[in-house]
Amino acid sequence: MTSNPPGAPSEQPSPATPQTLSKQVPHAAPPPAGSDEARLAELGYTQVLARRMSAFSNYAVSFTIISVLSGCLTLYLFGMNTGGPVLITWGWVGVGLMTLFVGLAMAEICSAYPTSAGLYFWAHRLAPPRSAAAWAWFTGWFNVLGQVAVTAGIDFGAASFLGAYLNLQFDFEVTPGRTILLFAAILLLHGLLNTFGVRIVAILNSVSVWWHVLGVAVIVGALTFVPDSHQSASFVFTEFVNNTGWGSGFYVVMIGLLMAQYTFTGYDASAHMTEETHDAATAGPRGIVQSIWTSWIAGFVLLLGFTFAIQSYDGALASPTGAPPAQILLDALGATTGKLLLLVVIGAQLFCGMASVTANSRMIYAFSRDGALPFSRVWHTVSPRTRTPVAAVWLAAFGALVLGLPYLINVTAYAAVTSIAVIGLYIAYVIPTLLRLLRGDDFRPGPWHLGRWSRPIGIVAVVWVAVITVLFMLPQVSPVTWETFNYAPVAVLVVLGFAATWWFASARHWFLNPDHKRTIARGKAR
Repeated sequence: MTSNPPGAPSEQPSPATPQTLSKQVPHAAPPPAGSDEARLAELGYTQVLARRMSAFSNYAVSFTIISVLSGCLTLYLFGMNTGGPVLITWGWVGVGLMTLFVGLAMAEICSAYPTSAGLYFWAHRLAPPRSAAAWAWFTGWFNVLGQVAVTAGIDFGAASFLGAYLNLQFDFEVTPGRTILLFAAILLLHGLLNTFGVRIVAILNSVSVWWHVLGVAVIVGALTFVPDSHQSASFVFTEFVNNTGWGSGFYVVMIGLLMAQYTFTGYDASAHMTEETHDAATAGPRGIVQSIWTSWIAGFVLLLGFTFAIQSYDGALASPTGAPPAQILLDALGATTGKLLLLVVIGAQLFCGMASVTANSRMIYAFSRDGALPFSRVWHTVSPRTRTPVAAVWLAAFGALVLGLPYLINVTAYAAVTSIAVIGLYIAYVIPTLLRLLRGDDFRPGPWHLGRWSRPIGIVAVVWVAVITVLFMLPQVSPVTWETFNYAPVAVLVVLGFAATWWFASARHWFLNPDHKRTIARGKAR
């Protein structure tokens, strides 16, 4: 990565988007030249959200949402059945590398366009003028779908682990209905924190980084030195397990990558928080890349610690808690220590869900600011007291709850929700990269860019996302029944069909169309 030298030409401001026409404050003093607010104004937006986040806080949000103590462990059961130790270990290494390519390509574009609108705004700026609004529309809808699904996946995972702890401590019977109730309670907590505890959320996001780092260190240290016995290296690095019902080992290996790829989601939060971050054109891209590589290292150490410490593979799979990592902690460390470290894991997952609701609400706020969601005027309202999009917070929480409800009748619902998160987010992640590649030398980078590595990194990112988009729509368990059906393709097609219908019926005439906005403004003036 290189930086533009002082005095290098910067991108010329392009025509204002509809926000300029609707959001500019009459007679307001112009922001200082070269400031974050001035760059935001060049992009067509007026500063509304409070810009109080540091570069570290921006990174902390993405690192918290990736959360290796959430993604790695909540899908550890999936990994144990779909490939086993060899996939858990090497799948993490390979997926982490590919994710870094995707993140690097995203970070370069983030530096050029630091706005909370993020991915769909990037698509609008990079696409050919005649189709720019369409590219932005569908990118935004995929991003909304992925953001809501990843919030659902995180808080549902936290509910599962909380149920496991309650089972161990209070003989709490874990049932689908009770898990959904815990899920709803956690979403309610995160909605309340993001509504009334904005400053607390900012502090907790910073605390979360150290919670994750120290938590991983303590858990791995305990799993390394306390147990009397460990699995062999050959078990951890070569043992293959297939409990999916599918006969093809290659097929199982490929769908087994979901565990790692789901964990590496949510780092677009750094882009969505740029309107609240100082030095956004540099802090935003650094937050994306740094959150990926630090999570890559921390996750690898964590997975090795758990897999080496397995005392009984079948016993962990059959755990009455429903969470094999909880059983591994108990078997390896004893009841008291195991429960204490399980609380560390649950705490990390709660941090993760809280940050996910924050980032999700900013995406909803930005997208509805352009009128792209039903009842948009409600979702982009900002609290005058906290200067945060409160209505968007509750839409994010409610949408996540709806996605988790099929668990009441579908035993593979959690894997389906995580598949939806990966598919929705990664399609939205890669569309701007694809458009940037097609644009070629016309792209004007920001102060953080990849130089001559931009094109090869972008090509790898696009190819990888195309592969995983197909993979994670495929059936995960055989035989395929109503109880094991992967409903990810259905959810994706429903959202895509709704967005396409609305686009052709109405939105293509007004979405990100300054002429349409001017017509409305003139009508109101009369």
